[in-house]
Amino acid sequence: MSNKTNTPKDTHYAKLRRAHRDEKSGGAPAFRPRQPVPPGENAADGLVRLYGLHTVRAALDNPRRKIRKMLVTRNAAERLEIEDLAALPFKAELVEPRDIDKITGSDAVHQGVLIEAEPLKPKRLDALGDTRLVLVLDQVTDPHNVGAILRSAVAFGAGALITTARHSPQESGVLAKSASGALEHIDQIEVKNLADALGQLHEAGFQTIGLDSDGPAELETSFAGDRIALVLGAEGKGLRLKTRETVTTLARLDMPGAIRSLNVSNAAAIGLYAARAFLKRA
Repeated sequence: MSNKTNTPKDTHYAKLRRAHRDEKSGGAPAFRPRQPVPPGENAADGLVRLYGLHTVRAALDNPRRKIRKMLVTRNAAERLEIEDLAALPFKAELVEPRDIDKITGSDAVHQGVLIEAEPLKPKRLDALGDTRLVLVLDQVTDPHNVGAILRSAVAFGAGALITTARHSPQESGVLAKSASGALEHIDQIEVKNLADALGQLHEAGFQTIGLDSDGPAELETSFAGDRIALVLGAEGKGLRLKTRETVTTLARLDMPGAIRSLNVSNAAAIGLYAARAFLKRA
């Protein structure tokens, strides 16, 4: 058995030999990027696929969430602190990351875990409860934006997110991943007619404030009362005319800079922060 060790000189000559071989053979092998994997078939009817560590952890902790199946890597199971897959009350399978890629597509950041579950059932407006702060979305359709809005709503203690039954994204892996677990922590209320829903909020004592870049007053000076509903419209279109006519107040975010508008999820976060600060003083 040889105890020979490589010296810096040996390493140098080894590199030269490899370079010489590469030159004779036409150069070093070209880097081959990993080929993208497209998403697989959709989940069975009545089920949604949710993925990502925060998303799945929140789903596991939510007693209202009915999970049917889990695919999880060994590393993700450890991070989720799942010691025995067989002890879970649903089918769970230990897989490799590429097995989940085949389902979600390689562009999805699944972090080694995916579940198939029943969607959460939206609640009715009359189940709103005694919350003092809610968000209302007027046809915001991008699931990334709605997910980010859900995350901010939970962070600032909003009691519900109100959307229309049409022109709103359905629960999905993209929305849930963007929400980073918030999907499981806030009531979601679907309404058929937004103007009627705003009227019901008025009857329940809410001041409804529509965020609009051309609003006549600054948001911070517009708050009144002790129940607030912030109403946001889709990017580009903004609030619909009927919505603008129905809200209690139209207000703008004061932006002295060169850019006069924000992504709807950013506007929601700023509006929630300002509303929460006012309600703490009220």
